[in-house]
Amino acid sequence: MIVFDASTLILIAKAELLDLFLGGASAPVAIPAEVERECCASKKTLDAMMIQKALDESRIKTLAVKDRRLVARLQSDFTMGRGEAEAVALALIEKAQLLGTDDKNGINACKLLGIAFTTAIGILVRSREKGLLGRSEAVQKLASLTKHGRYKDSIIEDARRRLEATA
Repeated sequence: MIVFDASTLILIAKAELLDLFLGGASAPVAIPAEVERECCASKKTLDAMMIQKALDESRIKTLAVKDRRLVARLQSDFTMGRGEAEAVALALIEKAQLLGTDDKNGINACKLLGIAFTTAIGILVRSREKGLLGRSEAVQKLASLTKHGRYKDSIIEDARRRLEATA
């Protein structure tokens, strides 16, 4: 199973990588209920509609995280919002093979808890390496992630080099 928090799911939708990712995912994709609420409940933006469509088509499943104590402890220990904490909890409970998170505290939790993780930029670079995107399209999508995400310049430049170097 692959689990996402709201930040990464929204970013890959904004960069128009969501359908590409879901089409090539090797495992079921799931989000906790709080992440669905954060992504879709109050917004009528294009990214929210893309995520809702994937949910409606069962390409992404919403799973309830029943262990409230675990969620509360993750929120407290790692200073995370509820959506990020539910995503980390779901990844732990379901023994997910990957957690998509661009949240710094979520990444720190993954590192300490031994959860494999990726970011929206990681998904973009991997899509390019797999040959799912051409060079110019990948660079355009990086520009979108740069605009919508909060990345250090060094991360953007490293990604750009990797996107342009891939044959």
